[in-house]
Amino acid sequence: MDCNEVRELLLAHQRGELAGDERARVAAHLEGCAACRGAAAADARLSELLAQKLPRYAASAELKRRLAERVAGPVAVAPPRSRRLGRYLAPLASALAAAVLVLVTVRVTQPRFLRPGLATVDMVEEGVNDHLRVVASAHPVEIESGGIHQVKPWFTGRLDFAPRVSFSGDDEFKLEGGSVGYFRDRKAAVFVFKVRLHTISLFVFRADGFPWATRGLTRVGPLEVDAQVSRGFNVLLWREGELGYCLVSDVNRAELDALAVRIATTS
Repeated sequence: MDCNEVRELLLAHQRGELAGDERARVAAHLEGCAACRGAAAADARLSELLAQKLPRYAASAELKRRLAERVAGPVAVAPPRSRRLGRYLAPLASALAAAVLVLVTVRVTQPRFLRPGLATVDMVEEGVNDHLRVVASAHPVEIESGGIHQVKPWFTGRLDFAPRVSFSGDDEFKLEGGSVGYFRDRKAAVFVFKVRLHTISLFVFRADGFPWATRGLTRVGPLEVDAQVSRGFNVLLWREGELGYCLVSDVNRAELDALAVRIATTS
């Protein structure tokens, strides 16, 4: 396995979801690859932090009672010949009730950004989480920058789309390089910029299926962006055709806006 293949499987490996042969191959790669071990450690640490910080809501006692009554409600009196069957149906109904309660608890305690019915706020949180993975990684870029004309072709064959980014960086915003990451359920092109000691992450991904905001947008140069703040990070979200863009950093809004304009206007 190469590094790209292993990094796509790190989360499943961490959760113990891989089959024996695949698990062994990932483990063997991690033993010999310090970069992937660092990425695995960063992912594990972030998962731990998210588990600690995200709210968990238990199903109420009333909800549990109503579900139990609905699933295991009163069993109709059966004719004498069916009494033996009734002895088997009662335990089955109890088992089904328990299964429904487990599913309800899992549904209620699952973090919002992993559930169906994605909201714009979840996109913001996804962008911040992905940016934290970049910052925490010992090797945040897989292709170091020699200019955008070196970085952008590197994505060919690694993504199912061509990222439309032509800004090579300048004296204010240095392009460090790029890597393949994920934005929620799909692969993303990740471009990493530096401003002084600050990291700025740009994620480019297929835009379909996301709830892009249509109100309360902010004009930034030629762009209409959804500008948000989450956990101290500035986040800009915008869409151009079939591609979505998410720009995240702890730099101030004016600097992030300036980079967004450069990205949008450089051809």
